[in-house]
Amino acid sequence: MIRKLLFLYVFLVALKSNAQHTLYLFPGQGSDSAIFSKMSFPDSFELKYIALPTPDQGEMLPEYAQRFIPQIDTSEPFSLIGVSLGGMICVELADMLDPENVILISSAKCAAELPNRYRFQQKVRLNRIVPAAWYKIGALFLQPIVEPDRNKEKATFKRMLKSKDKIYMKRAVDMIINWNRETYSEDIIHIHGDNDNTIPIMNVKPTITIKEGSHMMALTRGGEIGKLIVATLTN
Repeated sequence: MIRKLLFLYVFLVALKSNAQHTLYLFPGQGSDSAIFSKMSFPDSFELKYIALPTPDQGEMLPEYAQRFIPQIDTSEPFSLIGVSLGGMICVELADMLDPENVILISSAKCAAELPNRYRFQQKVRLNRIVPAAWYKIGALFLQPIVEPDRNKEKATFKRMLKSKDKIYMKRAVDMIINWNRETYSEDIIHIHGDNDNTIPIMNVKPTITIKEGSHMMALTRGGEIGKLIVATLTN
């Protein structure tokens, strides 16, 4: 009887150790799964690309993050990886689930890491009276000016932005502006560029700083970022 129990224990341990590690990849507000297209991962990782639906009117980021829980299989090892808004969603999910790792790219772990302009807009609420169409038009016009590194992958970034619904754009911005998170897990791995003009590094406490890295580096320097992520996951 003892031998049978011991065999069962060893079998279960081996089964768990051989379970595939799933990576759930969350894009940013103006992107989709293509933002991860330059990253390569070993076959031992299963990749699940998450699409961001349109938030409900007035929906806050913690509630929005809860929508993704049914898509995540917590019975096997998994990690969360998010770019920009996707990273903020991962921060919220880290409190609700038990991921092996949480990795942010060009993102923020709490409201204090966001630019001061967001906190200003939280007080004056001007963003709510701006027509939804202006958010999409503004993003298409300003993105190459604010983040010129985007021009290295111009067609991809332009295609991703054009595919976004104007209502989605406006409500996503509202969620970011009204994010009031103050704390975060110290285990979060935060990769940030020192030339990020969208979320400037001056307010951010990154784990890994990418020299001359922009807000778009998940794609424009995807090979390099991917290697860093794999090294972190397999360390």
